[in-house]
Amino acid sequence: MTPIRHNASGGSDNDTVLDAVRDCVLAVGVRRTTLTDVARRAGVSRMTLYRRWPDVRSLVGDLMTREWIAVATGAIPAREPGTTARDMLTEGLITAVRAFRAHPLFRKILDVDPELLLPYVLDRRGASQEALLELLSGSLREGHADGSVREGHPERQARSVLLIVQSFTLSLRTMTDEDDPELASEAFLRELRGILERTLTP
Repeated sequence: MTPIRHNASGGSDNDTVLDAVRDCVLAVGVRRTTLTDVARRAGVSRMTLYRRWPDVRSLVGDLMTREWIAVATGAIPAREPGTTARDMLTEGLITAVRAFRAHPLFRKILDVDPELLLPYVLDRRGASQEALLELLSGSLREGHADGSVREGHPERQARSVLLIVQSFTLSLRTMTDEDDPELASEAFLRELRGILERTLTP
């Protein structure tokens, strides 16, 4: 991710630009977004953008990293007395899947430019996936410590859990039938909860 430079208002140059590219993508999709459009919305010159991002896809990559990490961290529930690490992890993951599926940028990319997500599904991990794996590994270690998660290699467990949750996030709509309560989204999220519980319980 490109370095963040703070401006006098306490925000950051990066956030101003990323907000602008988000607005462009939501309006017309990635393929129809240009650096000229982003520069105009951000109030900067094209050369300023070119010095930091070579093309729109690199800009969108940074935007996705920012947005996806915010969704994931925002889904982490507040710790309640008597709540185990497994309870928190399971609840957080279900909340995250629901939040991703409702996120305007995620929905726009899935609908209009799904090929942007394919490299992170088929070929390599992205920055947001690495950050999610770090969060998952930490939660799993907490679960090992309090006895609520079965013992295992935390990084391998984290990657396995991410594979499960990622498939529900990206592909759930291909399996749902919202007219049938037993096949609606929430029914599948209950199924996901059961899968995670059975996967993680000692």
